[in-house]
Amino acid sequence: MAGSANLNVMMKTARKAGRALLKDFGEVEQLQVSTKGPGDFVTRADRQAEETIRNELMHARPSYGFLGEEGAKIAGEDPTRRWIVDPLDGTTNFLHGLPHWAVSIALEHKGQAVAGVIYDPVKDEMFYAEKGGGAFMNESRMRVSGRHRLIDGLFATGLPFAGRSDLPETLQDLARLLPAVSGVRRFGAAALDLAYVAAGRYDGFWERRLKPWDMAAGLVIAREAGAIVESLTKDGDPLADGTVICANNDIFAPFAKVIRKD
Repeated sequence: MAGSANLNVMMKTARKAGRALLKDFGEVEQLQVSTKGPGDFVTRADRQAEETIRNELMHARPSYGFLGEEGAKIAGEDPTRRWIVDPLDGTTNFLHGLPHWAVSIALEHKGQAVAGVIYDPVKDEMFYAEKGGGAFMNESRMRVSGRHRLIDGLFATGLPFAGRSDLPETLQDLARLLPAVSGVRRFGAAALDLAYVAAGRYDGFWERRLKPWDMAAGLVIAREAGAIVESLTKDGDPLADGTVICANNDIFAPFAKVIRKD
């Protein structure tokens, strides 16, 4: 696919950050056996990746704004365009040596995500999309799954940790959904969960208390692959309220009915 200049910049930047993180990931795997542990090292790797991404993107588009997970927030001269970046989605996986994490970069225009790139360096999988242009993984066009029945579907979510207050809601979700589907997975990287819905690997995904950088790129990729993507509040905005539910057209309605308790 021949993407726009912006998309090409995003993909090049994601690859550059991903290569550096992949080298760091090799070090993390060695640090697992040390008494000190890899925590401080991963924090530095995360911040360095965001700095690399910020420098690349701001050099290419100096008038755009920037919002990054690690605290970088720049108000650009162009108030309508902003980069939204998670330099390392799946930090806990990375910290524990689990090979499931990604670099996520989105371009927002007038409050809407219009382009997204999610790069998994371990598998060398680049998921990307622009509004109106379809969704791709490497050179292949992506479409959501063709499953029609909830009972055949495989779904993904996040699980609350460290005493988060949304644990009871999530447990209730699982109690309603698990008897009605073929399985639920928790892989620990929301950006990749959305990309996997786009690729047809999952049939649906939902989660609460996400940040814009967790899902901005994934929202446009999933939509361009044919997914219905909404907030858990029917008239809400996922980027604004931090909740998301998505699935293919046939499964979305029964899936949303279970999760939303309609």
